[in-house]
Amino acid sequence: MGGRFAVPTGIAIEPIFDCEENYVGLVFSRSGLGAKFGVTLANSVGVIDSDYRGEVKVTLINRGEAPFTVSHGDRIAQIAFFPIAAAKFIEVQALGETERGAGGFGSTGK
Repeated sequence: MGGRFAVPTGIAIEPIFDCEENYVGLVFSRSGLGAKFGVTLANSVGVIDSDYRGEVKVTLINRGEAPFTVSHGDRIAQIAFFPIAAAKFIEVQALGETERGAGGFGSTGK
């Protein structure tokens, strides 16, 4: 309970896509583990860069009330691949106006 552990998956990947775009692998928690046991990813979302070639590990944290054991073959996380959009940054003196403006956490009233 309350502990973190990097779970080795035994999997290393080299994704190959039929397009010119760069991709990133994002590792997400399994909703059932969180709802039933309080076990989620320690870092919310894991990032697997396209040039990483090592073993994929999943760092879990137990926020539940009981110990949790991971067994071989358990489905502890899921991965999805997304294209990476290249951004171009330009230094400006002022930013454009929006209705929200610089309002931070809770500023939208929800």
